[in-house]
Order: sequence, then C-alpha cells, then structure tokens
Amino acid sequence: MNYIVASISKIQSVDNINIVSFTHESQTLKMMSLELDEAFKVGDKVKLGAKSTNVSLSKSFNVELSISNQLPSKIVSLDMGGLLCRVKVKFSDTQLESIITKDSALRMDLQKGDDVLVLIKSSELSIVETL
Repeated sequence: MNYIVASISKIQSVDNINIVSFTHESQTLKMMSLELDEAFKVGDKVKLGAKSTNVSLSKSFNVELSISNQLPSKIVSLDMGGLLCRVKVKFSDTQLESIITKDSALRMDLQKGDDVLVLIKSSELSIVETL
C-alpha cells in the first residue's frame, strides 16, 4: 500500500457522490467517493492510500489523460521478476510503489533515474486515516 500525507483543500458533493481535493506540498490530488464521513472538513490532515497494483506509470508528460492524479516522480529502483516488475519512485518527499507487468517495464525501457508520471485514478485513492 502507498501512503501520501495531504490536507483536504476542497469537498464537492452532489447526491451521494463526493469529489475531495487534497494538497500535498504544491501538488493537488483528487479522490472520488460514494460515501464520505461527514466529519471530514477542509483543512484536515489525512493519510491517503492507493494499492501498488492501482498505480500506473507514464514516461510521457504531455499527454491529455482523464486520470486526475498525475504525480511527477523519479524512479529510484526496479525489481524485475519473472512476470511482474516492482517500480519504486520518489514523489516529492514520499516513496511510492507501482507493480506493473515485466513486459510493460521492458517496453517502456524503464531505468533507475528516469522521470515518470505516477498515475492514480481518483476512484483508487482513499482516506486511510485522519492525522
């Protein structure tokens, strides 16, 4: 599991759908939720979570994507297995992990030190705890 500490910057709600915006340093992240505890409020500091298998990578920075969370990062290590590759990246002051197929890592020619975009769909980000 990946964790990012952030502060709630905005909460939008229509019917039972919520879009919560967060700030981590100068980066904005968004979470889509069908259920949101009414105790959460703007300014709350929270720990966000995303599974490593729900974290995608892109080497292209100038592509229009519908994915809300696009985090500029740098690869710090790759652990190539028989089928999967564990890629650890540094985003701001936080280390994140993406588990992708070995074929994808080879096709993208991922290398330690490469700049990448970490991509996390807003529906795959969750609040783990309030800090």
